Amino acid sequence: MRTILFVSSCAAALLASPAFAEDEAETANGSFELGQIIVTGQRPDGPAIGIHTLGQEAIETFNRNSLDDAANLIPGVTAGNSGGSRNERLLFVRGFDRFQVPLSIDGIRVYLPADNRLDYGRFLTPDIAEIQVAKGYASVLDGPGAMGGAVNLVTRKPTKPFEAEARGVLNLGRDGDYNGYTVFGLVGTRQERWYAQASFARNFQDHWDLAGGFTPTVNENGGERDFSRTEDWRVNAKIGFTPNATDEYAISYTRQEGSKNAPLHLTDTSNVSLRNWAWPYWNIESIYFLSTTALGDKATLKTRAYYNKLDNMLRSFDDRTQTTQILGRAFDSPYDDNAYGGSAELAVALTPADTFSLAFHYRRDEHNESQTSRPGLPASVPEPEQTSIERTWSIAAENRYAFNEAFSLTVGASYDWRDLDAAEEYGVPLGQTGASRLYSYPLRNAGAWNAQGRLDWRGDTGAAAHLSISSRVRFPTLFERFSSQFGTAEANPDLKPERATTIELGGEHRFGAVRASAAIFYSKLDDALVSVRTSANLNRRENYGSADYYGGELALDAELSPALQIGINYSYIHRSFDVGTPPTGGLIRPFRLTDVPDHKGFAWLSWKPLGGLEIVPNLEFASDRTTVTPASANGLAPVYYDTGSYVTAGLRIDYAITPQITLGVGGRNLFDTDYVLTDGFPEPGRTLFASIRARY
Repeated sequence: MRTILFVSSCAAALLASPAFAEDEAETANGSFELGQIIVTGQRPDGPAIGIHTLGQEAIETFNRNSLDDAANLIPGVTAGNSGGSRNERLLFVRGFDRFQVPLSIDGIRVYLPADNRLDYGRFLTPDIAEIQVAKGYASVLDGPGAMGGAVNLVTRKPTKPFEAEARGVLNLGRDGDYNGYTVFGLVGTRQERWYAQASFARNFQDHWDLAGGFTPTVNENGGERDFSRTEDWRVNAKIGFTPNATDEYAISYTRQEGSKNAPLHLTDTSNVSLRNWAWPYWNIESIYFLSTTALGDKATLKTRAYYNKLDNMLRSFDDRTQTTQILGRAFDSPYDDNAYGGSAELAVALTPADTFSLAFHYRRDEHNESQTSRPGLPASVPEPEQTSIERTWSIAAENRYAFNEAFSLTVGASYDWRDLDAAEEYGVPLGQTGASRLYSYPLRNAGAWNAQGRLDWRGDTGAAAHLSISSRVRFPTLFERFSSQFGTAEANPDLKPERATTIELGGEHRFGAVRASAAIFYSKLDDALVSVRTSANLNRRENYGSADYYGGELALDAELSPALQIGINYSYIHRSFDVGTPPTGGLIRPFRLTDVPDHKGFAWLSWKPLGGLEIVPNLEFASDRTTVTPASANGLAPVYYDTGSYVTAGLRIDYAITPQITLGVGGRNLFDTDYVLTDGFPEPGRTLFASIRARY
């Protein structure tokens, strides 16, 4: 049994996001079309940042080498840090967290069946063609779980008979000392009837530096951040067959491996919450088949089939030296997970104006664990293997009717259901006595409906507007239903899914050289999970919360001249939560929603004063966000407070010495601002870099 402290007393969630339906414009250059989950809206050019997408040029220009860091540039998306002993990098989409926003690679979901505690810092971006983020409306055709949105990483695809690219980045600290490196390489070919490609990306971080103004604490003396070493790499290979203008079949393989340590809370010295954890491996592997086939001139069939494997190891040590494992809190906890499944989507043009689509999704997840407590002792033995198995289905229908060239209406509905076939645990069941043993939690199945509608308008000049309403659910994880949380929680196998009902109004327009995109949204969350105290020492999750999330987003960019381009985006997100009435005798633990600022934004300028030279300054800003102290710090109850706002400045200067080779230098947080996203865990101070890129 993996012992994990869970500090989320509630999980609030927001809107179902837009249907990742493809824009009428051409797809992004080098983007793997079969792997896209389509979003509406125009794709930006150059380093510009879209309201739903982020291309490779922007990722490279702003030196964003991990998913959390890159997606944070998109309005409505906020990066965060889980803090605590896990110290994972997070993403919030309009306030929704990783439990409520599915992550996919080429449309294939990445899911950890035990708890889905994805660390977004483990997903690299140098080999990604595009990051897609659905917000406000997610098509039911894309499968279950997208209650709060969806994030999709689209890999690259060759566009020329032969192409190759190599990039290297040397990462430096605040005073120019060595911090690590990032490398990327790609080779591919595009022929008349087939294509093939292979790519590799690696990021090594020896450490990162705290800001110069950091004041040393009992757990951190400043300078190089202790335990900040990480290492990640990913390889992707694909081969595709294009027998004609309409059909495409591709097999793709992705493997990524990572290892990381976890910096300590700055001031918490409690033996209960201050753990010394490390992950010697955190690996994901996937092989998948994607296809699209035209069935005559009125029907199209799209299919996906995949096998995923996820392995990771969590090691807990006696102290910060990470050399011994003999105390009661020490353990080795390996996870061995796998999943397979697929989907099929049939779209039929009933008339030139009316298209009906039907989709079916199936997925089987299996989780295996076997913890070894106090592995440093010769007598220690691993627990017997514990297995959990879940199967998830979704059947969806959607109809799009075009009233004329300007107006169209899309309506859709789906039914999702989940069967729990096994849920094993090792220990003493709650309320019983005796020796530890292998036992099963109660097996419960669940199902729920989803429904949505969207009205779109597109003008002759490229202007567009939409109004949507959507009601989507997500099922609780195994962790939420059954985790004992170090013996402080009891299971609730009958947890219902959370539901968000969302309304969004948005649009885009070009005003001369300025392109503008905007959206306002409101979401009502029902049956949110809340931690209810059932006795002096026990809690249980119940569906007793409701929430209201609302806000807006704005993105502007303009090409003022061939040498000058500017852009800015801004997000406003407000969240309120009401826990409702707890069950008889239950008490709600006081809490506030954390980790998401009301205001955030990003501004940039690209200036090309002479041939081959490009200068790109930028500013990132965010208002206060609520955070909370550890529950066990100094034996006191958790305290909520605001972290403080921040503004950081960045700069990149590139010079193309030939059309194929570009040199670059730059930095982030140039004024060495000392700021935090979550209690006790400061962010990096000034960082510098030097890069080289070669393309053929």
